[in-house]
Amino acid sequence: MSYSKRTPMLVLIDMIIVWASIYLTFLAHFRGGIPQEVMSVIMLYTLVSGISLACAMFYFQLYNRIWQYASVGEMVAIAKAVIVSCLISYAVTSFLSAGEITLYMFLQNLNGILLMLGGSRFVWRVFCDNFYGSSRSRGGKPAQRTLVVGAGSCGVMFVKELAHNDSFMMKPVAFVDDDPYKQKLQLHGIPVMGNRLDIPRIVEEQRIDDIIIALPSVSKTQISDIINICKTTKARLKIIPLIQEYIQGKMAANQMRDVQVEDLLGRDPIQTDLQNIADYVQNKIVLVTGAGGSIGSELCRQVAPFKPARLLLLGHGENSIYGIEMEMRRLFPNLPIETVIADVQDRTRIADVFREFGPQVVFHAAAHKHVPLMERNPSEAIKNNVFGSKNVAECADEFGAERFVLISTDKAVNPTSIMGTTKRIAEMFIQSLDKHSKTKFVAVRFGNVLGSRGSVIPRFKDQIARGGPVTVTHPEMVRYFMTIPEAVQLVIQAGAFAKGGEVFILDMGKPVKIVDLATDLIRLSGYEPNVDIDIEFSGIRAGEKLYEELLTSEEGMSSTIHDRIFIGKPMNINRTELEFEMRRLERVLGSDPEEIRALLQHLVPTYRNVS
Repeated sequence: MSYSKRTPMLVLIDMIIVWASIYLTFLAHFRGGIPQEVMSVIMLYTLVSGISLACAMFYFQLYNRIWQYASVGEMVAIAKAVIVSCLISYAVTSFLSAGEITLYMFLQNLNGILLMLGGSRFVWRVFCDNFYGSSRSRGGKPAQRTLVVGAGSCGVMFVKELAHNDSFMMKPVAFVDDDPYKQKLQLHGIPVMGNRLDIPRIVEEQRIDDIIIALPSVSKTQISDIINICKTTKARLKIIPLIQEYIQGKMAANQMRDVQVEDLLGRDPIQTDLQNIADYVQNKIVLVTGAGGSIGSELCRQVAPFKPARLLLLGHGENSIYGIEMEMRRLFPNLPIETVIADVQDRTRIADVFREFGPQVVFHAAAHKHVPLMERNPSEAIKNNVFGSKNVAECADEFGAERFVLISTDKAVNPTSIMGTTKRIAEMFIQSLDKHSKTKFVAVRFGNVLGSRGSVIPRFKDQIARGGPVTVTHPEMVRYFMTIPEAVQLVIQAGAFAKGGEVFILDMGKPVKIVDLATDLIRLSGYEPNVDIDIEFSGIRAGEKLYEELLTSEEGMSSTIHDRIFIGKPMNINRTELEFEMRRLERVLGSDPEEIRALLQHLVPTYRNVS
């Protein structure tokens, strides 16, 4: 009903309420028989009361409220309007009718109008709640029975929106909350049936279809615990985003998202020392190699807000560099950006880049990272990861860069793969170079990142989308996981701690079984593992091992001022001997893979060839 049609109808209803209240007041006062001579007073009182009430209702803007969403604020406004209008009508009628209206009759009339007027709005609110809540269906299908985890402000806001929004196919039937004072109480007619530990029981008893986690302000550790409980049920699982976004209106209930694997890691947000980062990046020329890759592109996104003098995006693939360039120019239109198409294996080209732009801070993310693929192409892994890193590092030294941060991997520790061994050699080279350079050379070592191109997660999601099976290499294989943004944030932070020669190790949390990850992804996609989608074991691939390590036995570990970053002490590496061995390695590139592996083992004694 439009505003223009609704307002006259509401005014008419209010006039009827005023007349009924006054008539009943006089009827009660005269014990059922109203004298004829009093009828003129009743008509005057009704006319004045009607006009004054309508004016008060307009003044308090009560005719343009949506009563479907009425709350305490609307009830208070109604009380104010009724009291003001009754005082005015009592004063005017008493003056004109020489005191025919007693104080008792005034109070009776006030109570009557207040009860009937407020009651009419309340009845409309109840009707809307029941009508919309019970009739929501689409195509003959009933609404999904929904359990809301969190009976706080966010949960209540969410339930209210569900109750009045036809686009949702959800019917909230229960809350769970860990607050003992809320147990067995009701919010908007929906009972709080228990705490998080009761979720499996409630889902079964109430035939729950969907679980909504409405706890946007709790820690990620708590969210992870709740998700782990919910995973034991067959209900679909969704989550409300950050409370700041919800309150600021950036995120509505209809934008609630699916639970992601990142939520299962149970890590609280990283606290970054912004001042230290600003000091070594601000107003500096920053070079990011591999800028089109998953890590390199995120480095660009996170360095840009600290206002470098210029940001150099270097990569070998033109499409990926073009993509990150367009994104950066859109997000940071005032930031000077240079795109450089170059291969880190081309020493002359890299030297030209350093000569032309003079980068002061270098983040070296360019690398071949795919383990099985590099096992089949060992020469390419060595050319890119070893000699490409050598080229960039030596140019950083030659042209006076202040800092050089190598992005390394946990696979460099006691490596069993060509990829891991090449990254370990790159670490060794920059540590040897650091001893004789004014540039601070450091490496940052971390495990797998969720969502990167080489990550197992996109492959699992693709297999699930195709109906399975999901292939896992081994039931006991475990890996450390971290999201791309948090890994990059710690990389940038580690660069601030650089004194030269360190290998920084990022706290990756607890290692995760790959088969558990696959199981979780299947469940979070709404399927039952090994019922709807099978999990198959394909066997360990070439170069892989069951678990990864973060430190060699010689490195030890010491802490930094950041609770998520640790330092492996610098190794005593003879640069002359290392370069001699690297020249030998360079001569056998393209030769028999076994000869290459033998030389790698000589360079990195902890390398074990398991292929």
